Amino acid sequence: MNILGAITASPILSTVVFLIGVVIVVFSVEEFVEHVAATAVGLGVSTFILTVVLAGTDLENAILGGAAVLGHLPDVGLGTIFGEAVFILCMALGLGGVIVPFEIDTPPKYLALTGVSPALLLGLSLDGTLSRLDGVILTVAFVPAVYLLYRWEQTRSTHYLEPEEELEEELEEAAEGDEELHPYFRLGILVLAVVGMTVGSELAVQGTKGLLAYTGIAQLAFGATVLSFIASLEEVFLTVEPVRDGKPAVAAGNVVGSMIFFVTSNAGVLALIQPLHISTTVWTVQYPFFLAALGVVLLVLYRGVVSRPIGLGLIVMYGLYWVVNYLG
Repeated sequence: MNILGAITASPILSTVVFLIGVVIVVFSVEEFVEHVAATAVGLGVSTFILTVVLAGTDLENAILGGAAVLGHLPDVGLGTIFGEAVFILCMALGLGGVIVPFEIDTPPKYLALTGVSPALLLGLSLDGTLSRLDGVILTVAFVPAVYLLYRWEQTRSTHYLEPEEELEEELEEAAEGDEELHPYFRLGILVLAVVGMTVGSELAVQGTKGLLAYTGIAQLAFGATVLSFIASLEEVFLTVEPVRDGKPAVAAGNVVGSMIFFVTSNAGVLALIQPLHISTTVWTVQYPFFLAALGVVLLVLYRGVVSRPIGLGLIVMYGLYWVVNYLG
């Protein structure tokens, strides 16, 4: 048994190693995205394109899910897709409604695109497996979806992904700071961020293995609840803070971009790493809860009012998701 394996033989140390790993991954991803984006702006890459791409992806979830699959925990990886999607739909948006009830006018075409986005994943899952070919199809499908969002955002005065002028100022300030850095130093930061993602992922996976061995929790349930919850906490701020600032469109954009990413590219990348078995529990717990939560949230956004009762209802729904995961 290697040193890390020996450490994670203890449930307490397994928990510590798991949490440290997740924190390292989240921090490393944020540093990587910040410096890559700032460098791109400094080189003249469109801030708007960066806005669409960055708002539509969740690298922390993808990296942790991919690491789980590489670590021979495929159901943990699959669980993160559904778990984080349900977290954003129910917990993040629900807390936003409870803390600051708000009204919003989301364009129907945004809601329609989000509503149909799981169809491809559902169709490819019907044979019980997401193959590597399915992974290619899902990953590629993310591109036209992002392009549509990009074109729609260009024609609107209200931006639903991130206020372009604010992000542009933020990235340009970071780019000016990067210009003062030596190119090799900047490259070193990116390399360290990649190393951090790699090391953090390995720690998270090893900690997960220790916790699963000790607790007997099913991989799918653990990925859908514990791992997704911890990795998704920042999504609460990405939803609540724009609402508090009087910019609910940004919160809606986070929901739209994230849902499309989870059911296309995120699932696709995991299937590319290793074909994924779609178990009975996926059909009886994960898909029903995800689709129900998505349907409720799309209806709420279509009506345009997220009140405290609705927010509380969404939070209760997320609590039921945890219960069903561990009872199912």
